[in-house]
Amino acid sequence: MKLVKLSSISALVASAFIGTAMAQTVVNVGVSVSATGPAASLGIPEKNTVDVIPTDVNGVTVKYFVLDDATDTAQAVRNMRKLISENNIDVMVGSTVTPGSLAMVDVAAENKVPVISLAGNAVVVEPQEGAKKWAFKTPQNDFLMAQALAHAMKQANVKKLGFIGFADAYGQSWLQEVKNVLKDTDIKIVAEESYNRPDTSVTGQVLKLIAAKPDAILIGTAGTPGALPQRELKQRGFKGQLYHTHGSANSDFLRVCAKACEGLVLPVGPLLVASQLSDSNPVKAEGLSYIESYEAKFGAGSVSVFGGHMWDAGALINAAIPKAIASGAQPGSEAFRVAMRDALESSTDVKGVHGIFNTNANDHTGLDDRSRVLVKVVDGKWVYDEELNK
Repeated sequence: MKLVKLSSISALVASAFIGTAMAQTVVNVGVSVSATGPAASLGIPEKNTVDVIPTDVNGVTVKYFVLDDATDTAQAVRNMRKLISENNIDVMVGSTVTPGSLAMVDVAAENKVPVISLAGNAVVVEPQEGAKKWAFKTPQNDFLMAQALAHAMKQANVKKLGFIGFADAYGQSWLQEVKNVLKDTDIKIVAEESYNRPDTSVTGQVLKLIAAKPDAILIGTAGTPGALPQRELKQRGFKGQLYHTHGSANSDFLRVCAKACEGLVLPVGPLLVASQLSDSNPVKAEGLSYIESYEAKFGAGSVSVFGGHMWDAGALINAAIPKAIASGAQPGSEAFRVAMRDALESSTDVKGVHGIFNTNANDHTGLDDRSRVLVKVVDGKWVYDEELNK
């Protein structure tokens, strides 16, 4: 009978133990999205996407706990605190809109829980200091999208621009971004207006905009509330070009806006027109794969770019988990949350549906020009425009 050395047996037992421990390891992820309220058209696909994100990472189970914050900043904060205290989460995702996301950053730092925002301008690209060291995001930075809009405006020979946006952090941040990208051009902003997300009329603001006689107007909004100024401008006979931010890029916005949307232009992540992109596009295959998974569960045509931001958050988390595990820290501990934060800050070539993520200490988004395209609404559909993208 062949003898086996005790050291070999010990090694086999240790290996089996490690394998079993890995198989039993669970990473808890908290999610707070705006599945109801003014931003519901953004939050619902984000919530739905959780159901199709891969939840096995090299034998580690990823468990998601999802709460609705109803587009309410205070509720977003309460949700995060609840998920930390009751579910011992290792990483947080949310919220859908900027105010809620910004409010969650301090909670993240206080509890040393990394948070990945799904809002467009919640985390800036400047050096991440203080509480923001714990904050990341998946949507494209607004300056990338504003640059694309400036390019489109120059192509259209726009000289005078009007602006109307939300009277909150989203709208004001977008107005500032537009001013930044236009300051060295001959395009001048001739009128600025704002309104609240729940408002049902913007007649006064639109009349002031039209009176300023702009060549084009940019609508700095997100979700279905952006249809309100779009429809009013059309009804009041505005003939100039209408631009939107990427916050309007969802099918529910098109439904509410209807024929009034025809011809509008906006920058957006490549997911929205994935099937129209060249096969050489680096994220086309990833986008089509996500669309297939999502629509198999929620129906044809149901996919949204906002759900794509949730998918990309999942991709970043899944890429970070092996690095955090390798640190020796155990999920559920402060050391593991710190390790996850460090791993998220050093994401390298993580492929999402909106771009390729390469983060560092000075950039907690990590996206580049590959994360945007310009599209136009034609016959009620989003169309990739070759001329706009030259």
